[in-house]
Amino acid sequence: MLLINDNIAALGAENNLDATDTAMSTVVGQLSSGLQIQTAADNPAGYSIAQSLQSEINGYGAAESNAQTAVSVLQTAQGAINQQEAILQQANTIATQAANTTTDNGTANTADTQEFQSLIAQLDQIAQSTTYAGINLLNTAAAYTNGSGVLVSAVGEPVLTFQVGPAAGNASDEVAVNLVNTSAASLAVSGLSLDSVASASAAMTAVQTAIQTLASAAAVLGSSQNQIQTLSNNVTVAQQNLTSAHADLVDVNVAQATSQFTSLQILEQSGISVLSQAQQLPQLALKLI
Repeated sequence: MLLINDNIAALGAENNLDATDTAMSTVVGQLSSGLQIQTAADNPAGYSIAQSLQSEINGYGAAESNAQTAVSVLQTAQGAINQQEAILQQANTIATQAANTTTDNGTANTADTQEFQSLIAQLDQIAQSTTYAGINLLNTAAAYTNGSGVLVSAVGEPVLTFQVGPAAGNASDEVAVNLVNTSAASLAVSGLSLDSVASASAAMTAVQTAIQTLASAAAVLGSSQNQIQTLSNNVTVAQQNLTSAHADLVDVNVAQATSQFTSLQILEQSGISVLSQAQQLPQLALKLI
């Protein structure tokens, strides 16, 4: 049907060309950004899911960082306790020698006492100087009063809580580690002397008990460190899986988009050609007059 006032064919060709241009703009945006979901308008449901996945991915990333920090904190405390254990081993050797009646004399006892007490003083120096981000790890009295926000357990020992998972308030995503006071007074080795065989024997008992206390504290730190490392490994795997899921949902399939782009280019060119020809149809009607 040839019409003069209304060119139905041209309108149809124009609408098809507009649709092709819109699809072309979408594909160009996808290829230039690398994303098939750029805004919520592209895929409302997919966009919502992608944001949720991204939030979890970010949470896992922060949890991984927290886990590494936690390991560093525990390693710092562990290293300091190892030094204190070495000091106590030396002190135990000196006390054992002083407890021998054949070496019981004033001069030797005085020298032994001075060396012994010098070693004990080093315990306090290590306990007071072992800190991480302003938190004292081995002098719990300092940790409790330094205003750093360290929590205090029911038995009065400060607790460090490490968030090593993405969920807040989830016990499986948190690791709480009780700090132990390793000062000389807390280990019950302050004020000891080796002035006599009896006092040296008492010092031996106190030092050996302190060594066991430090060994137990070190075991707790080591166990917590292993627990955190395991959780960190799980967090890493979970983050990788979520990142893969996010990529499948959001990232553009370049091969598919490129193929679509080529097809749309052909449609656009043919659409322009057809529209040009359709606009000539009313002139054909004039030839019938």
